[in-house]
Amino acid sequence: MDLLRLLARPPALPDTLLPCVDDLIAVERPDVPMHCLRPAAIIGAAADFVAGFPGEVLYAVKCNPDPAVLRAVWDGGVRHFDCASAPEVALVRGLFPDAVLHFMHPVKSRPALRAAWAGGVRDSVLDCAGELAKIVQETPDEERGLLVRLALPRGRAAYDLSGKFGAPVEEAAALLRAARPHAARLGISFHVGSQCLDPLAWREAMALAGAAIRAARVPVDIIDVGGGFPVAYPGSVPPPLGDYFAAIAAAFAALGLPEATRLWAEPGRALVAGGVSVVAQVLLRRGDALFINDGIYGSLSDAGAPGFRFPARLARPAGPAPSAGLRDFTVFGPTCDAVDRLRVAVPLPEDTAEGDWIEIGQLGAYGACLRTGFNGFDAIRSVAVRDPPML
Repeated sequence: MDLLRLLARPPALPDTLLPCVDDLIAVERPDVPMHCLRPAAIIGAAADFVAGFPGEVLYAVKCNPDPAVLRAVWDGGVRHFDCASAPEVALVRGLFPDAVLHFMHPVKSRPALRAAWAGGVRDSVLDCAGELAKIVQETPDEERGLLVRLALPRGRAAYDLSGKFGAPVEEAAALLRAARPHAARLGISFHVGSQCLDPLAWREAMALAGAAIRAARVPVDIIDVGGGFPVAYPGSVPPPLGDYFAAIAAAFAALGLPEATRLWAEPGRALVAGGVSVVAQVLLRRGDALFINDGIYGSLSDAGAPGFRFPARLARPAGPAPSAGLRDFTVFGPTCDAVDRLRVAVPLPEDTAEGDWIEIGQLGAYGACLRTGFNGFDAIRSVAVRDPPML
């Protein structure tokens, strides 16, 4: 058994018993990408969100479904999970029999609806009459929760999510009226877009939700403000999460809904982004270009077309210390596709060379889960470490 497997520990162990990244590199000299899980960072971020948000916190499983990550989120106090498929439902239910699961994908297959209900899922999102009919036909009346997804105009988030799901205000109002007789719990949901830096986006969305509720003229039990809560990346530092929570709480209060109305959120990135880094090895240096063994078809998809910048550092456990001067490098992934390159140059020591390792951070959100096997570059190693987040 290799050292990585020996040192990979469940997140429940104290940080002091976990290895550090540099020690692992020095001993293992990994020749495939190495994912470094920071359970303490995830536990802390989850606990802070649960303590600060004025309602229920549903972790968006799609953001990172690694069982070790899910356990860290659970250890941080999250007990509700936003699932998008029957396999996600089965995964979370297998780990946490007492968790509360919610089927928050607006379009679901009939077999998936039946499987989710059998797995104890009672809440579903919809954004059209066809999906409402499907849910009603495939699930029993008792305990059924229905949430209408509201369409939002194109916003200011890094990832705009306005083009695929959601009903306009008047249509959402009609769906609320149609769903009310079939729902033990009725709600309205929205999503302002992923990595949204403006707390006022939630206030504006809440005002639209209020307009739909007033037009529907039926009681609503839940307001789900979705995800989109941001984290820091190089050159992009969002306001404190407390600013978002305050804006949401004020907008929620302004709706004047009954006191029993519940407030939900579906964070993903905000809980797990800082909890994973990847260590990649330099395969070749060609001038100011570096070829590494991970790329946009692997853990670095957000560094491709979206152009996210991630914190990066050189790791050289043996040999001369890295030079003090930095140079901007173009970084290519390992595949034969010319598109496999990081969109933004990466500043690294001028003497970065073949055989060096680069640790790239803030990859806990949508890093490992978007990996592909393109060109056969799908081998990875994973280990829990005690290092703090890179940002």
